[in-house]
Amino acid sequence: MRKFEKITAYQQESFDLPKRSTSHSAGYDLASVEEVLIQPGEIKKVPTGLKVSMQDNEVMLVFPRSSLGLKKQLMLANNVGVIDQDYYNSPGNEGHIMIPIYNFGNNPQTIEKYERIAQGIFITYLKTDDDETVDEKRISGFGSTDK
Repeated sequence: MRKFEKITAYQQESFDLPKRSTSHSAGYDLASVEEVLIQPGEIKKVPTGLKVSMQDNEVMLVFPRSSLGLKKQLMLANNVGVIDQDYYNSPGNEGHIMIPIYNFGNNPQTIEKYERIAQGIFITYLKTDDDETVDEKRISGFGSTDK
């Protein structure tokens, strides 16, 4: 099953789960669940309060909303986020989707609570015919399967 859910820490918080803006939109809008101030040259992980479950051979790619760079001089620090299927309920952070934002401008910028900052797009992916995994278990949350 593919669906967004609130993580435990934000269950009592009143916010909508991500939606697509139009019937032809590919991306689900992701918003900040807290107000976050980002100083020039600083990177902050912006919490969404969300986790996402998906099927095998699926990934959710996270892209910035186009207005982020144009209006606020902010960008995703990792350019494109990759949310793997096994990130869901990962130890330590429950699979919390955090958006790493970099302020490349000269002024502090505030991400407002509930401001849409990114979009998640689900895709299926292929594997090579001779695919072998190292059989690592996800032991951490954000940013790495082995750290």
